[in-house]
Amino acid sequence: MLPASAKAPHKQPHKQDEDSGTEVGEGTDEWAQSKATVRPPDQLELTDAELKEEFTRILTANNPHAPQNIVRYSFKEGTYKPIGFVNQLAVHYTQVGNLIPKDSDEGRRQHYRDELVAGSQESVKVISETGDLEEDEEPKELETEPGSQTDVPAAGAGEKVTEEELMTPKQPKERKLTNQFNFSERASQTYNNPVRDRECQTEPPPRTNFSATANQWEIYDAYVEELEKQEKTKEKEKAKTPVAKKSGKMAIRKLTSMESQTDDLIKLSQATKIMERMVNQNTYDDIAQDFKYYDDAADEYRDQVGTLLPLWKFQNDKAKRLSVTALCWNPKYRDLFAVGYGSYDFMKQSRGMLLLYSLKNPSFPEYMFGSNSGVMCLDIHVDHPYLVAVGHYDGNVAIYNLKKPHSQPSFCSSAKSGKHSDPVWQVKWQKDDMDQNLNFFSVSSDGRIVSWTLVKRKLVHVDVIKLKVEGSTTEVPEGLQLHPVGCGTAFDFHKEIDYMFLVGTEEGKIYKCSKSYSSQFLDTYDAHNTSVDTVSWNPYHTKVFMSCSSDWTVKIWDHTIKTPMFIYDLNSAVGDVAWAPYSSTVFAAVTTDGKAHIFDLAINKYEAICNQPVAAKKNRLTHVQFNLIHPIIIVGDDRGHIISLKLSPNLRKMPKEKKGQEVQKGPAVEIAKLDKLLNLVREVKIKT
Repeated sequence: MLPASAKAPHKQPHKQDEDSGTEVGEGTDEWAQSKATVRPPDQLELTDAELKEEFTRILTANNPHAPQNIVRYSFKEGTYKPIGFVNQLAVHYTQVGNLIPKDSDEGRRQHYRDELVAGSQESVKVISETGDLEEDEEPKELETEPGSQTDVPAAGAGEKVTEEELMTPKQPKERKLTNQFNFSERASQTYNNPVRDRECQTEPPPRTNFSATANQWEIYDAYVEELEKQEKTKEKEKAKTPVAKKSGKMAIRKLTSMESQTDDLIKLSQATKIMERMVNQNTYDDIAQDFKYYDDAADEYRDQVGTLLPLWKFQNDKAKRLSVTALCWNPKYRDLFAVGYGSYDFMKQSRGMLLLYSLKNPSFPEYMFGSNSGVMCLDIHVDHPYLVAVGHYDGNVAIYNLKKPHSQPSFCSSAKSGKHSDPVWQVKWQKDDMDQNLNFFSVSSDGRIVSWTLVKRKLVHVDVIKLKVEGSTTEVPEGLQLHPVGCGTAFDFHKEIDYMFLVGTEEGKIYKCSKSYSSQFLDTYDAHNTSVDTVSWNPYHTKVFMSCSSDWTVKIWDHTIKTPMFIYDLNSAVGDVAWAPYSSTVFAAVTTDGKAHIFDLAINKYEAICNQPVAAKKNRLTHVQFNLIHPIIIVGDDRGHIISLKLSPNLRKMPKEKKGQEVQKGPAVEIAKLDKLLNLVREVKIKT
């Protein structure tokens, strides 16, 4: 007999559901009850049709991780060939095995064999259990009846049972296996506490969309505020610390800390410069796209006439009310150009500036230098693109080094070192002298053409020639004759003959001079009625040069002939002319009425193929320059503005390729093209 506590299994208290009568475990009723759903206030209310609407999604058997560009080497063809078919099967688990149908003979044999083995195991268990019981009862019978033989028939009976069971195998009882994947069945075996889920709802944090654009002005203002803060902190530190003598070690430490700060500032300035360029590129993205890709498609339908497309406009607040007096592209960095600011009004002379702009950043100059006198001309060295020679209105010449951070010129002339007494109108770098010293020339209204040489950090000057007006002398009462001085306004050196150069004067004459002769001229040309503004040799042809003047004309000369080959009247004072670097027959001119003129002698010998206003009528154009690589020109006016313009395809025509023939290119072709035009003009002049 078992005790009462063992008979009644331990049962947890149950509660009977009033509605269904089923027993439910304690603590589960509050979870089983239906809960009211809390809806957010902005939930959409959908109709039954919208709720029943089905949204289908197409599932494909393509493996998203399968490679699409497998290439294998083909030994037959000797090249790598792509594989068109890619296996999309992804295997997660594999196992080697075999399946046998139940209805087959082999399946029946295995089933019968398994049943025999199971029956034999159960019979062995029964025998072992009965044997254990007999062993337990045996000592009791021996104690009561020590001489009895009750164990024999029991053993015999046991043997009979086992033989019968072995002879007639029992059908094994089917055991119901528990389904481990069914919660209700698994929970009925052993009681588990119900899983409790605790949920809470909170209001989502407020969201706001923020967007802003960072332009160069915001960046500039931020840096100005930071600089002001640094200056205030420095002033506070100076006020706190008393002035005392510091030892040598402290001074050395201060120097090293300052050097490290300057290095950090240089690195920061480079990074900020790149960031500023990126911001500007985003700001002027449409202009950058035009600069790179745009070509006027209408040129195909025009009769050899082109247009100029305005690109970036460069201006600076510090250069307001100053005229653009000089333009020059950097020979190494083709997107960088220098601008000189001064004034052509001799009654309103003030300060001057030298700015260097880059096409990558049209909003702010890369370098900025100020001067007490107006900048009238400049030139950048070909081999040393960081050296800029500048001529000022007060007669001084200076050399600025872009590598040095300070804004003062590295070299400057003075009254003791032979400065000019009148404005310097043009400077030109020349080849180094015999001692490999840097050398440049300058021309001024005082009639002197001076050679300047950099020797041991000093400017050494030598007067090459002094201009005199030929055929005009004045007699002094004492009987002496005075030759009036010629006022030089422009000059240019020959591209191949080093000693020969041309000089334009205020009298309208052009002198062909030599470095070897300081007292006489090689030749004289009666070129213009007013002062000569520009004289320029052709970059390809060694005999041809061009000049312009305020008498509205542009003239093209052969230096072996004293009369001009071509004369063009532009109906307004001409500020500047420039040859194109890509053709011997193309040149540009700007006039004071705000127009730019592009000529191509090979297309039209009589008039410009482009005549376009590029500035307001009030603004007078002063200078023009071609870029050495890109098909653009820059134009400056008397209000301090620089405008970049892109040439349309008709303005930069190259010879077309014919079928089966290669187009010849190079200086020889350009020389022959211009020679052909000159020969035609010479024949006409001889006939007339």
